[in-house]
Amino acid sequence: MKLASLKKGGRDGTLVVVSRDLARAVAVPAIAGTLQAALDDWETAAPALASVSTELEAGKRADAFTLERAELAAPLPRAYQWADASAYVHHVALVRKARGVEMPANFWTDPLMYQGGSDSFLGPRDAIEVEDEAWGIDFEGEVAVITDDVPMASTRSAAGAHIKLLMLVNDVSLRNLIPGELTKGFGFFQGKPSTAFSPVALTPDELGEGWDGAKLHFPLLSEVNGEAFGRPSADIDMTFDFPTLIAHAARTRRLTAGSIVGSGTVSNDDPDVGSSCLAERRMIEIIETGEAKTPFLSFGDRVRIEMLDAEGRSLFGAIEQEVVRYTPPT
Repeated sequence: MKLASLKKGGRDGTLVVVSRDLARAVAVPAIAGTLQAALDDWETAAPALASVSTELEAGKRADAFTLERAELAAPLPRAYQWADASAYVHHVALVRKARGVEMPANFWTDPLMYQGGSDSFLGPRDAIEVEDEAWGIDFEGEVAVITDDVPMASTRSAAGAHIKLLMLVNDVSLRNLIPGELTKGFGFFQGKPSTAFSPVALTPDELGEGWDGAKLHFPLLSEVNGEAFGRPSADIDMTFDFPTLIAHAARTRRLTAGSIVGSGTVSNDDPDVGSSCLAERRMIEIIETGEAKTPFLSFGDRVRIEMLDAEGRSLFGAIEQEVVRYTPPT
């Protein structure tokens, strides 16, 4: 089934079940008012939501309404946990090679992960608001999973069963702020503004053979200003799969239902498939020519991130965002 959250209904939105063609939706207050409430009681809520989904597909829901993408928040408008990894180590290797910095060997065996801000996610059509273009505005196309309660010290073999939903991500980055933050030795903060997510979150069964319980087997498509930018496959060159990432995140703590774990920038070793962020293309340019030629995003630029199934149908709907200048309150 496909689930989404309308912006109306408070800070956590209003949960709706969405048709497979992303055209219609049904609110389900009798089951759960929000997606977080459904995840808190997933064993009970999931079968009831699945029944609504079946009725919606069969045209048996008189209360169905046309879904307007602009009215959607992120599936989880805010979350208790947003842990983003760098599962495609090829991407990390490119960045370090371009900087002339050797990559530690344990990057291939121990996942990189940081704890992102999860109090104010962006909806799929919300603007990317930035005060200054000089901060190096970038998009990052990713895949993420949402878990139920994950016990501390869960093994990889047990972690996969806790994946309840999948989404697409635009993990917005301010590249020119990040180096200064990293030199302090305390991680990202200002360099990682609010993250955007796809219109809908999917249960794994919606993906058929495209989901093997650990990786998603479709290309991630990104565009900048209507021009194709990248189409790397989400399964190829994924060094750490999602059960591995969840087990890593839960090594010393429990993960609460509604925790989001991201893959990091989807990246393939094949240069012909392009990239899922501007920084990676710039690193390739530096390695090949000694100079980055691709600019970061400017005000008015538009980014689109989407994933299609084998028949060309949009699985999660598209993230479509414009970069706009933010004016601070006076």
